[in-house]
Amino acid sequence: MADKEPSQRQLRVGQEIKKIIAHQIERDEIRNLQGINTLVTIMEVKVSPDLKYATVYVITSDKEQEQEVIGGLQLAANYLRKVIISKTDLRYIPELNFKIDKTFEEVDKIEKLLKDPKVRKDIEAK
Repeated sequence: MADKEPSQRQLRVGQEIKKIIAHQIERDEIRNLQGINTLVTIMEVKVSPDLKYATVYVITSDKEQEQEVIGGLQLAANYLRKVIISKTDLRYIPELNFKIDKTFEEVDKIEKLLKDPKVRKDIEAK
C-alpha cells in the first residue's frame, strides 16, 4: 500500500521545524555536536498526520561520523523541542527522531545500474 501524500499542514510544519533545527546547527547551539568536525545538513522533516511525531533526515560530509551526529542530535531532541515551542504556536510539538538520509546513496546505486553494459544493452534493444 502506497503512503498517503502529506497534507499542506504537515508540509508547512515540517518546513518550519527544518528551518529552526538548521538554524540551531548553523549557529552551533547544539552542545552535543560541538566536538564533531563535520558538515551537517537537514534534508527533510516528515511530520506524522497527527503532528505528534517528526522524522528529521540528515546528511553529513563525513560518513564515518554519521552515527555520532545522529546520537548527538537525538540527545539534543528535547532541547530542540523547547526551541521549536518558543518559535512556533503549535499545539503539539512533535517528538523528534533523527535518521540518516539514504536518498543520494539510492540514486547512485540506480545510476550505476543504468550505466551497466548489460542493462544498457537491454534498454537499447527495446
